[in-house]
Amino acid sequence: MPYAYDTTNIFARILTGEIPCNKVAENEHALAFNDIQPQAPHHVLVIPKGAYVDAAHFARDASDAEILGFTRLVAEVCARLKVMPGEDGAGFRAITNAGGDGVQEVPHYHLHILAGRPLGRMLLKA
Repeated sequence: MPYAYDTTNIFARILTGEIPCNKVAENEHALAFNDIQPQAPHHVLVIPKGAYVDAAHFARDASDAEILGFTRLVAEVCARLKVMPGEDGAGFRAITNAGGDGVQEVPHYHLHILAGRPLGRMLLKA
């Protein structure tokens, strides 16, 4: 299935510098920044620099270098936030939404890292 990427989405505009962000970390393949509507004391978004719509698109079409760079940036963000599991009860939740049923609001693949308090159960019903 071909993916149609919207080059005017807010994350694409952040990547071009048209819209500013509060950057947490960056590497050659990904950018991490604070969410403007945080849902936890730490709420960071990690996005690939490539034009990928969702997690499945990224997993299917990204290069090995892009996947590695993105994944390593997630680990770097968690280390900077001091939320790596095992650090005095620390931990985090990583969430990505895809499509309508997944309530994806921005059509650019992004991973939410939420931490800083007990987050409760993710879903209460099947």
